[in-house]
This record gives sequence, structure tokens and C-alpha cells, in this order.
Amino acid sequence: MTFNEYQEQAWSSAIFPSLKIEDGRIADFIYPLLGLNGEVGELTEKFKKFIRDGHMNHEALVLECGDVLWYLSAIIKILGVEFEDVAKLNIEKLASRKKRNVLQGSGDNR
Repeated sequence: MTFNEYQEQAWSSAIFPSLKIEDGRIADFIYPLLGLNGEVGELTEKFKKFIRDGHMNHEALVLECGDVLWYLSAIIKILGVEFEDVAKLNIEKLASRKKRNVLQGSGDNR
């Protein structure tokens, strides 16, 4: 399955409201952005329990990663971009940083 195929199939299960902000704009990305944050929190919580208990629930971590992927896919779709394009741009950015020897450090534009 490609990222774009995933994105289309995931989008077919998207059910969330359109929200209005003060200026009246529709902000469809707010709901899935909140969902993404919540799922990252759940993934982090499961990893925290691994650190505490010394037992990794591999399946639970994988399932949470799937939920993170779903919400990320929805945000990308709302932005009008294909998932594979985002993945490709990210790899190009990382390759550029590696070539310039700036993988470590901070800042978006390094």
C-alpha cells in the first residue's frame, strides 16, 4: 500500500465537525490536529509504562502509531497535499541536512 492509497482509504472513515473560528473561517484541521495530539499522548503514555514496568506492549504501541498515522493523514488531506509528497519532501530535507552535516542541532531552517 502506498501512502496515497492509505490516505484515501483513511479519509473514507473521517467523521469530524467543521469548526468556526472567531473570524468565521472554517478550520477543518483543528479537530484532527487535536486528535493527533491526543494519540501522540497515548503513544507516549504506553512508552512511559514500558520505562516504568520494563515490559513493552509492542502491539499496543503499533496500534497507537496507526492512530497517529490516521490523524496525520487527515491533516495532510485537509491541507490539499498528497501523503507521498509530504514523505518525499521530508526525505529531501533530511538528505540536505545530512549532506550539509547539520542533522544535529535545532531550528527548522538548518
